[in-house]
Amino acid sequence: MSEEFDRVNAELEARGFARMVFDLGRIESLLDLLGSPQRAYPSIHITGTNGKTSTARMIDSLLRAHGLRTGRYTSPHLETVRERITIEGQSIDEGRFVEVYREVQPLAELVDAKVGEQLTYFDMTTSMAFAAFADAPVDVAVVEVGLGGVDDSTNVLQAQTCVITPIGLDHTEWLGDTLADIATAKSGIIYQGATLILAAQEEEAAEPILERCVEVGATVAREGAQFGVLRRELAVGGQLLTIQGLGGIYEDVFIPLHGAHQAQNAAVALAAVEAFLGAGAARALDGENVRAGFAGATSPGRLERVRTSPTVLLDAAHNPHGMAATVSALQEEFAFRRLVAVIAMAADKDVAGALELLEPVADAIVVTRNSSPRSMQPARLAELATEIFGEDRVYVETELPDAIEAAVNLAEENIDAGISGVGVLITGSIFTVADARKLLRR
Repeated sequence: MSEEFDRVNAELEARGFARMVFDLGRIESLLDLLGSPQRAYPSIHITGTNGKTSTARMIDSLLRAHGLRTGRYTSPHLETVRERITIEGQSIDEGRFVEVYREVQPLAELVDAKVGEQLTYFDMTTSMAFAAFADAPVDVAVVEVGLGGVDDSTNVLQAQTCVITPIGLDHTEWLGDTLADIATAKSGIIYQGATLILAAQEEEAAEPILERCVEVGATVAREGAQFGVLRRELAVGGQLLTIQGLGGIYEDVFIPLHGAHQAQNAAVALAAVEAFLGAGAARALDGENVRAGFAGATSPGRLERVRTSPTVLLDAAHNPHGMAATVSALQEEFAFRRLVAVIAMAADKDVAGALELLEPVADAIVVTRNSSPRSMQPARLAELATEIFGEDRVYVETELPDAIEAAVNLAEENIDAGISGVGVLITGSIFTVADARKLLRR
């Protein structure tokens, strides 16, 4: 089946892995031909700038702990496109992926012919996910927006439970140059009568979101008012939380994830599941189920430890908003005596902003590139890094394997002091993390 899966993967990628067309009419036509599978189950729809995937994975784990059969759709993937479509926490296998693609493909070609242009890679994987969930069948789908909200292919859902994680400046070429513009685009997932779970936002972002809620008659629960983290303690392998939910206080909640931002994601995820399951002032969720759901949550590529001696961490921070959260977690939870960063970022990101945040915690930095065609050239990345770190702390390797090797050597430079407290952080992009994971798992 591997050869057939490879053929299907190549056909999908031929549609343009990163090509974007913001036209909901095209995917609506395809889904109509498929019998509107997205209407076969309720959904929880998630947008925001950072934390979407982690929050989606926690929501999924919590729902399964409460006995529900879940489908989860997230993007991009780390190792295989199959990761985007999971049922009961597991990626669909190659055989099933091929079957779903072959069901969708001929109908997609009808739409392609009608509009005179191919549906995008993301249109296809979104439609495949919705079809796979209907066939499973699932009790609930947890769906992450690809980009923005109002014009995103996933916005055919019109979900009655929706989530907006923290909003920062990112994808400004598509969503606008201000927090208000970006928030307006993301608020497009809020529909008539929906319940919105809203993470803490800067006022500029909160305003258009709340205006949208008033406009469509949506109910909103805000972090800091209706729910939030009451207490947080570091624990071995993660953190221990006390969370104020919509239905009460949940104590001794362990999450095997690092950073205050993951605690915030946990509070948002819990409130979303409470809202979906009808918990509130009169009824709390079962505390044991909540604890079990969080204990089983994972978030690959988010301060993920993949090696020891020295410690090697992978983190997909790809903008200043995400890098600030990563740096805060490093300072709070990892007592590195020496840390060397490997970074490859997309050229269209605020690279200088991310580097400025990384500088205080990295003793040296190795700049490189990843497999994405959007990756900034190492020479240009080195120029920006040198302005911030100084020439003596910046190293250049044009290929990621060489960059990782160089970083490990730099981290272990003073071997007389031992390798305890020595670390390597590989960051800057989901593509950087995906590429590094493949290398380090060999």
